Amino acid sequence: MKRRISLSTHLSLLGVPLVAGVDEAGRGCLAGPVYAAAVILEPGHGIRGLDDSKKLKAVERERLFDKIQGRARAFAIARAELDEIESLNILHASMLAMQRAIEALQPAPLHCLIDGNRLPRKLPCPGEAVIGGDGIHASIMAASILAKVARDREMQRLDREYPGYGFARHKGYGTADHLLALRKLGVSPQHRMGFGPCMRPDLFTSESAIEAALGQALVASELDDGTDGSSPSETRDESATMPGLPRLTAAP
Repeated sequence: MKRRISLSTHLSLLGVPLVAGVDEAGRGCLAGPVYAAAVILEPGHGIRGLDDSKKLKAVERERLFDKIQGRARAFAIARAELDEIESLNILHASMLAMQRAIEALQPAPLHCLIDGNRLPRKLPCPGEAVIGGDGIHASIMAASILAKVARDREMQRLDREYPGYGFARHKGYGTADHLLALRKLGVSPQHRMGFGPCMRPDLFTSESAIEAALGQALVASELDDGTDGSSPSETRDESATMPGLPRLTAAP
């Protein structure tokens, strides 16, 4: 039985030692900035417990957050602000945050592996989109953890600044209690007005209304032709396009 090696290891064997993993956090939220991180790991980094951040408990992510920063050859965390999300749309803003994280790496990477099916168009090095990469490549797993923890900490700070919405609990995702708070309090300055529940919270009084809106958003997403400031792969990821109306969900 042949031993499978990761793409990052394969690139290292080909003489490409500085391979960065890249991921984002907060694209599907109703509020707050979108974060991204880029990480270059040493071949023998010895960081145990790496995984897709969504599969880890908060205490595990916090532990790995410090360990990754202590053992990575290079790492960077970046974000795109609310006004950029509103002006560019969330897909473009996510690409911008990833681009910023990659450009901030020192030393600069010679190749990058980006979770998902799209690449930012303006990259300082060759890159490859890897669908499900946060469950495959250690460097992308590490990036997903850094981006997630950094964003969660920001949402905890925003919870103190804008009490009543539950940001510290749901981190801005479209949970039932978040939607209830929107109907009760209205939007805060941190809510994304391009998202349906923020534009018209009065319409989202039942799960069936949310599901109907979701269907409309998925139809709209199928119209995306890829000419949007990112480079799509052959496999489409509908959740990566203009969100419009996110699904009622549990916060990861």
